[in-house]
This record gives sequence, C-alpha cells and structure tokens, in this order.
Amino acid sequence: MIERMLVANRGEIARRVQAACRARGISTAAVFSDPDAGARFVLEADVAVRLPGSSPAETYLRIDAVVAAALACGADAVHPGYGFLSENAAFARAVLAAGLTWVGPTPESIDAMGSKVAAKALVAAAGVPVLAELDPASVTEADLPILVKASAGGGGRGMREVHALAELEEAVAAAQREAASAFGDGTVFCEPLLRGARHVEVQLMADTHGTVWTLHERDCSLQRRHQKIVEESPSPGVDATTRTRLHAAARAAAGALGYVGAGTVELLLGDDGRLAFLEVNTRLQVEHPVTEAVHGIDLVGWQIAVAEGAVLPAEPPAAHGHAVEVRLYAEDPSQDWRPASGTLHRLHVPGVDTEFGVPPGAHGLRLDSGVVDGDEVGVHYDPMLAKLIAHGPDRASALRRLVTALRGAEIHGLTTNRGLLVGLLTHPAFTTGGVDTGWLDARDPATLVAGPARVDLAVLAAALVLAERGGSRRATPTGWRNLPSAPVRTTFTHGDDEHVVDHLLVHGRLQSAGDVDHAGVELVSLTPTGAVLAVDGVRHAFRVAVHGAQVEVDSPLGAVSLRWQDPLPEPRAVLAAGAMVAPMPGAVVRVSVTQGQLVAAGDEVLVLEAMKMEHRVLAPTAGTVASVAVAQGDQVAAGTVLAVVSADVPEDAAEPAEERA
Repeated sequence: MIERMLVANRGEIARRVQAACRARGISTAAVFSDPDAGARFVLEADVAVRLPGSSPAETYLRIDAVVAAALACGADAVHPGYGFLSENAAFARAVLAAGLTWVGPTPESIDAMGSKVAAKALVAAAGVPVLAELDPASVTEADLPILVKASAGGGGRGMREVHALAELEEAVAAAQREAASAFGDGTVFCEPLLRGARHVEVQLMADTHGTVWTLHERDCSLQRRHQKIVEESPSPGVDATTRTRLHAAARAAAGALGYVGAGTVELLLGDDGRLAFLEVNTRLQVEHPVTEAVHGIDLVGWQIAVAEGAVLPAEPPAAHGHAVEVRLYAEDPSQDWRPASGTLHRLHVPGVDTEFGVPPGAHGLRLDSGVVDGDEVGVHYDPMLAKLIAHGPDRASALRRLVTALRGAEIHGLTTNRGLLVGLLTHPAFTTGGVDTGWLDARDPATLVAGPARVDLAVLAAALVLAERGGSRRATPTGWRNLPSAPVRTTFTHGDDEHVVDHLLVHGRLQSAGDVDHAGVELVSLTPTGAVLAVDGVRHAFRVAVHGAQVEVDSPLGAVSLRWQDPLPEPRAVLAAGAMVAPMPGAVVRVSVTQGQLVAAGDEVLVLEAMKMEHRVLAPTAGTVASVAVAQGDQVAAGTVLAVVSADVPEDAAEPAEERA
C-alpha cells in the first residue's frame, strides 16, 4: 500500500493527483521550481522539495533531482502526471531502481511508444491501421501536404504543417527546437497530412492480471495548431459500428504492448470512415475528466489502485450522458495566440459542483485549475489556467451548461481565450458536430470570439463606480454634491479603442454620459463594487472590480476588461518611431534581420520562445532595420525594445527578397 505519493509535476495535474491521494488517505509530496515556490499545488502538499532553477530542463525534467527529492521526503511512490517526464522510460526505470512504486505503465511499454516511428511499426504489426512514415530528407512535392511531428512527447509541440517544399527546412528546424525544449528530444519525422479528419481517441485502463478496459471514445477535433482546446465524450456522429472498430484498434494496440495502467490510443477518423493510428499516450491525458464524467469513475484513483496490485472488474461502468471539456488559456487568440502573463486577480466560475472529481449528482459542472485568486502566471510553462467540464444527459444540455458557466465566470487580470471558447461552443459547425482537426486553423479566430453585447454600458458602469470610489482624480464622491457641477471625465481603453465618459449625477440621477449617447439609460443603484443601469426600462446589473489601472466589468451582457487612463500620468520614456517591443517575456531563439536590411510589412524580424512555444515577431511596416537591440539567446522582459524599423528607405536600397523573386 502506498503511504506517500510524490507528484512529479506541477499546476493543475499536480492538484488533481493530490486530490485523488487525499481521498485515499495517501500523504502527498510535491517538487517545485523557483517560479512555483508559492504555487497552490506546493502549498497543498504535505511536504515539498525545491528543484533549483526556472526552466523545465533545470527542474521538472531532471530525473536525478526528482528521484532524489522523492527519497529525501520519504515518498514510496511517484505519479508523473502528464507532460514533462510522464512518458520517459528512463525516469520510470530510475523510480523503480530507487525502490519506489511507479504509477504508470511499464518502462517497456513507454519505450515501445516513446518513439512514434517505432510505435507505428509495432501497432501496424498488430493490425492497427497507420499512415506512411516519411523521412524529412526525402520528401517530394508529390508527398505534400505533410505534417512534421516530434517523435517524443505531444500536446501539439514540435508539430508543423508543410504545404510547400520551400517551407520544409524551417518547419523541421522549428519542430526540432520546440521538441528539444519541451521533451529533451529533438527527433522529428513526417507523415501525410490527412485532410478533413477528426481526432478520436480511446481511453485504456488495464491491470496486472490481464483485464483491459476500453472506455467510451473522446473527440478532440477542435484544435489550434495541433493543441486541443475542446474535448468531448462520446464523439458526435460516431455510430456503433465505428465505435466497435475504434475499440478493436485500441485493444490491439494494448495487446501489442502488454499494457498496464492508464493510457490513450489516439486515431484519426477520416470523413470516409478510414481509421489511422496516431500514437499511444502512455500516461493520463489532459482530457481524462470527460471520460470520468460519462463513466462515473476516478481514473487517477484506478491508476493508484492498479499500481498497488488491484484487480479491475471484468467490465467498466456503463457510459451515460455527454461530457464536454474546455481548456481555459491565458492567451490572446486574436494576436496569433500570444500567451499572457501576470497576476490572476480573480478566477470564479458560478455553479461549480466539484473540483478534481466526478460531480456528486448524475450530472454537473466540474472545475480543475492549477491557479487561484492572486497567483502569478509566469512564462516558463504552459499557459493553461483551468479546465471546465460540463456533464449532462445529452450533448445539447452539456453545451448549454458549459456556455452559461463561461459567460458568467469572473476572470480578472489576464487576457484569456474565454470569448473564443464561447464562440466555438455556440458555432453552428460545432453544435452540429461537423468540425475536423483543421477547422479552427482555417479561420481567423478574431471572427469567432463571442464579444460583449454592450461595451458602452460596461464603460459607463465602470466610470460611475470609479467616481463613487474616488478612483478618478477629478471625481468628487457623489454623495457630497448638492448642486450641479462640472461633469466627471473618465477615460478608458478597451483593446485598441478609447472610451471617454463625461457623466454628471444630480441627486443620484444620471444627467449626461459623454462620447456615447446614453439616452434612455437610468441609474438604478450605485455602490463601490457595482451599478445597476436600466435601459428603456430593462435593468442590467454590472459588477465592477478595480485592480490598480485595470478595471474588470462583469454582467450578463458579457465581460469587459478596461484600462483606466490616469489624467495625471507619471512621466515615462517615449519609444522611438518604429520601435518593436517584446509582446511577452521570453527567450530570443532566432534573429532574422540585420541592421540596414530592407524589410516588408509582415516580414519576420525575430522569434521568441515563451511558455514552451515559438512566437514570430513581424515587422509592422515596410522600411529599413535601423537597429537590432537583442541577440540569440537573450532573455527579454515584456516591453523590451527588440528592434527599430524605420519607414525611411534609401533610394539605392535593395528590395526584400520575396519582392525581388
């Protein structure tokens, strides 16, 4: 019996495993990097051991340091979570060699699936359909389009689509860099890109006594850049015959491996019914809660039980209802999925029935999060904040519950993909079950974001609340006015837009309201935390939270994040015309221009790596590179000047290469 479990991971999955351990009376141990010293998963563990350093390579990917930490804190078992070392056979062997219990499949199974190239050959021999493997060095025009994939790891990292041979060399190099950074292995390979396919996977759970469960399939087709953001079970439109084929393929793969523990067989399902093997994830998946919901089981609990030698029942609990999960990321989909960092002031989702477990009733809403109010979200790790899972008697009810929860959530301090998630879950293509793996990447995400219905009302409510709080330097507390006075002016920015509100309250009544016509708007009530406005007789309640210059307005009309413009700002340095600044903290992995070079608008100037993904920084306008302020390998903070592109072009300057061509 396991007495103390070391969770060799961080964030949401560390908290998930800790919750399962606590439910079984198992003591928990955490390891943490320096940026994670105050993280929730560290504070909730019974004991914790520091791994000095910040990057994954220095900390969570160091086998020797993690095993030493387990021994130092008296752990007798290790759960790897997902990501990091979870699919590293050397880590599993090191844990076992140290006399500890490994909560996962055998090192031999991990080895067999650790190389996607070898894995495809193994399962193909067992009768599982696979796509042809292509050597990057021998790809021809006839092979296109193809997908470059990391042989180790997953989660969309180390993957690039190639539609022209001219793109291949850089796609391979970028995939190798990402894979090496995320998994410690830069090996990549290529395979045909199957268009119009859906991503469908089957959950495995197997014990050491020969029992293998294949649980209801999950559909993970709604992806951005090969990273899943919405998952559900069962897969819409999959009939009984296809489900039988999916389970048969999963059982064949499990049999070829002699599989033990939790794992997932991932496949592509073509619109013609064709199946093609992707990989076996020899670990727990991010999307495991949807399977837990429809089957009413605790997969992490079963992982622990199997590691202790338990026998699975002959058949798993029957599936019921429908579950949908979304991944809430700190990122801006409209800005090339730019990750966000900073303080998460507030994360509250109304109507949550449980965290890190199956809801107590037949159906419900679940939240799994690695962060809480006040936490700092850094740049070293994945930007996922939380997973929200709705389970209902059918797909429509689960989607409605999930959309309602997202719309009502209070998420303050960071830009997130919440608006995009709402837009996707309500899009006709998704609600009818018609999306494939390429659907989202083929669209501009900015056009899919569900924005607030009335920004103007939110801005007015924010201005009124700021004045009530005395937050504007020109605002006089409204309760002390007994005669008409000059209007109070408050200026906000919302995205790229500026909003100026001039309002005047006389005996508590709203007299004027600035740059937007608010005829027909009545102030019903006002407090330091909110306002109720009536529009043509219909009342709307606005909750207003002020975090320094950041003002967050939540209402049934939609969430609005504003920046209050101080009328008497502190002086600050003025950037040179054409200066390009770092949109986020990160590391410079490539500088693509030199001083004096002519560039066109949209040309790549450099590449930053942040949160384990690469982000291209592009020239905002055509001109000449006046200066380059950073070099490859530099660590930069958000707002750091990276380069300056002057709009002046010398008469004898050469044209950009692509224009010359």
